[in-house]
Amino acid sequence: MAENIIKTPMTMIQALRSAMDVMLEKDEQVVVFGQDVGYFGGVFRCTEGLQKKYGTSRVFDTPISEGGIVGVAIGMGAYGLRPCIEIQFADYIYPAYDQIVSEAARLRFRSAGDFTAPITIRTPCGGGIYGGQTHSQSPEAVFAHVCGLRTVMPSNPYDAKGLLISSIENDDPVIFLEPKRLYNGPFDGHHDKPVVPWSQNPLGEVPEGYYTVPLDKAAIFRPGKQLTVLAYGTMVWVCEAAARETGIDVEIIDLRSLWPLDLETIVASVKKTGRCVVVHEATRTCGFGAELVSLVQEHCFYHLEAPIERVTGWDTPYPHAQEWAYFPGPARVGAAFKRAVEA
Repeated sequence: MAENIIKTPMTMIQALRSAMDVMLEKDEQVVVFGQDVGYFGGVFRCTEGLQKKYGTSRVFDTPISEGGIVGVAIGMGAYGLRPCIEIQFADYIYPAYDQIVSEAARLRFRSAGDFTAPITIRTPCGGGIYGGQTHSQSPEAVFAHVCGLRTVMPSNPYDAKGLLISSIENDDPVIFLEPKRLYNGPFDGHHDKPVVPWSQNPLGEVPEGYYTVPLDKAAIFRPGKQLTVLAYGTMVWVCEAAARETGIDVEIIDLRSLWPLDLETIVASVKKTGRCVVVHEATRTCGFGAELVSLVQEHCFYHLEAPIERVTGWDTPYPHAQEWAYFPGPARVGAAFKRAVEA
């Protein structure tokens, strides 16, 4: 008889906290640390209550030194621990870039497998919260470019918990990007409408205990026949709104994992629909969408019936005063859908 799975409505914040709670209890080698994650429970409260439950040697605060946080985590990982660390905003991950790229990503290769860096680096990313240029960046492409790293971005609480558990258990370093605009509910890009809580969405129903979501498998978020859309994070929900508003039968692929990339699911969908639109919030030039366009062209060229469209942020710093002109909303995404199907 199948075991009954108890599900509870959770925000993405609660789902992430539940994942860390499960792993801290399951594996004594797991530790959680970063700026304000201990007593304060994190700037977004993702780690609230964990220090009280597991103590200050398992969940603790660090100085404001991103390079130091990651450097310590690499050393811990090499000696057998499994650090799950938080960089308070993705915009502040750059001081740790050398440690991530030159040390964590290379450790398994340079030691011929004798050492690994089983660390998970959680960090909130993206805009939509009036954070301005220093609290709104989406740096996923700079990490997807680096061999030896895994780069993950969930779009909902169910995936967030399962992916975070998989990340903590993985022996490779994982960059775990959390779209902060999705922390408390799905966001379709209409900032002038009331916020919809996760409790009103099926993907906000999250199992209480242990489960995993694979780090190399995309999800068909919305099946369709006219057009394939490749998206991740907040843009999954924006694309769903654009499909609803245009009436186009769109198949939305939620990548979930940028690298490793589920190319098989992408290719199968594009070959079926013959048309493709790529959407992400990050800046356009050298964004991850450029890699997706290249792969679709390489693997699906003879099945394409129209040029591949790309909708992204602009090649500027994220503007505070003009946030919604920068943010790829349903109108801009929907216009690309129409161009693709009418070409």
